[in-house]
Amino acid sequence: MAFEEYDKYEQSELVQKWLRENGVSIVVGIAIGLVGIFGWQQWQRHQARDEANASQLYQQARIAQLSGKPEIASQLTDQLMKDYAKSPYAVFAVSDRARQQVQDKQLDKAEASLEWAEGHAAEAPLKSLTLLRIAQVELARDNGKAALATLDRMPADSYQGLTQELRGDVLVKLGRSDDARKAYQTALSTLGEEAPQRGALQMKLDDLAAAGKQGA
Repeated sequence: MAFEEYDKYEQSELVQKWLRENGVSIVVGIAIGLVGIFGWQQWQRHQARDEANASQLYQQARIAQLSGKPEIASQLTDQLMKDYAKSPYAVFAVSDRARQQVQDKQLDKAEASLEWAEGHAAEAPLKSLTLLRIAQVELARDNGKAALATLDRMPADSYQGLTQELRGDVLVKLGRSDDARKAYQTALSTLGEEAPQRGALQMKLDDLAAAGKQGA
């Protein structure tokens, strides 16, 4: 007999029977759903607390570094790396450490720091910026091929002006003047007329042109 042929009483009996058989499952499902909602909210609050703590540690590390207390800054950075490795503030702190290491001529340590930062950077722009810094350190270490490989890992539209200028610097170092000129021209085309970098880029192009005339 088709379902629509049951009278109201029989339909009511079917509904009550179904509820008796499945009522517990419904209650459990609702309970799980509520737990999920409250659990998600609790997780979000936990994440917010972690970010606040990481932000505070990063600010303390910055202040320590600017106050001429590098050992304290280093300890705070180590704590960020250990306890808040997934936070962008840990990436910021390690990048600051790498900058100091470059100033101290510790290029191998700077590259290792930046590799850690790149591996823990979750946001694409931050990861690209870290790759750009790695390539700068690789160039400073006279490892032009590695620098090119690192630049090749960056998205084409990511920091295009800076990326192409650095690519040009690397190619000059490798003796590839024609390719360097193309990279500089691409970098120049991405900059506005008032961009302060235009002057330095134009000088690099002029230097290549002068070198080309001398070699002719």
